[in-house]
Amino acid sequence: MKRFLTLITSVLVLAACSEWDPVLTCRYEEPPVAEPVVMTPTHTIKQLCQLYKGRPLTISDDIIIAGKVSTTDEPGNFYKSFYIQDETAGIEIKVGKNSLYDDYHPGQTVYVSCKDLTIGMYGYKSGNYGGQGMVQVGFSDPSGAYETSYIESPLIIASHIYCGERGEKVQPVVVSASQLPGKDDDQRTNQFVGKLVTLEGLQYDREVFALFYPVSSLPHTSEDPWNRVFLSDDGTWGINTWAMSKAKFVEYLASGVWDDAEVGSGSTHYGPITGSPREYLTPVDAANFGSDADLSYKQIMAKYATAYSISHYFSMGSKQIQIRTSGFSKFGDREIPADVYSGARKINVTGILTVYQGSVQLVVNSLDDFTDTEGNSLYQ
Repeated sequence: MKRFLTLITSVLVLAACSEWDPVLTCRYEEPPVAEPVVMTPTHTIKQLCQLYKGRPLTISDDIIIAGKVSTTDEPGNFYKSFYIQDETAGIEIKVGKNSLYDDYHPGQTVYVSCKDLTIGMYGYKSGNYGGQGMVQVGFSDPSGAYETSYIESPLIIASHIYCGERGEKVQPVVVSASQLPGKDDDQRTNQFVGKLVTLEGLQYDREVFALFYPVSSLPHTSEDPWNRVFLSDDGTWGINTWAMSKAKFVEYLASGVWDDAEVGSGSTHYGPITGSPREYLTPVDAANFGSDADLSYKQIMAKYATAYSISHYFSMGSKQIQIRTSGFSKFGDREIPADVYSGARKINVTGILTVYQGSVQLVVNSLDDFTDTEGNSLYQ
């Protein structure tokens, strides 16, 4: 009888909980709300960036910077990083995890203890057609492929990045064409680089830039032109969306609008994507594709399709602006309004002002950042 009553008791306990809750308790306490941290910065963001002298630097001093969060990764256009800004500049903090918007809220003050972290630059290119990139804060990259890597260890994140008070969202600064950075500017020389800004009166140039890797798991650096396909120069290549998800990429590819795109990189060009690796490459390079070597590049690209980022070019007076959008963003497949796409209507765009190889890029947080010249949203 005692055994029967014990069984009934256990069933009642289970019934009081949801199906998969622990049997022994059904009471949960909310985690305590962390008290905002208050720290005293030792450097402005510009002063930190000035420590960068052309090569990665691991900070050995007790340097602290502070700034307000100006981005969110919730719509997906920022990936494993967020920006903070102070009165002097803005900078990207490379934190190697997703859903950063749960921890770092737009308008919140964040302190970064930089000792043992690395500052480096992304997007620098030498030569007449190159220019500066963006100084970043991250971790050292043991591979040497990049000047910084993501801060991934929870312990390291917690001991270097501290959340302060939440405040009002950062208000963008309207920046004129004359205030935009030149090819030799970055956070060290232009106060608006890395900050949330609004650029007014942008007109679409009907030009895109995209770089595809037919098989992304194979080598695809500039030294591997056999596994690179560019869409660039004048023309949109039929792309009327801000970026492209995997499904949208396959749709564009199947439509035939890219059939004239050539395989290659730099001064090396093999032929259009309708040809095959076996047709274009040496036996050694073709062997990288294994059994796919007899397929056309177009077929290979469809087989290993993924989402891709796109840069759309806009003019602001005599300046050219790249609006860069990730294919993994929630709005990447949204079409550019027809009258904007044709160049008939100018728009205002808000985003983080960045530089890549000396060119001006703007990275938006969401569709709300696109408005007409009267400030009305392009997307309701």
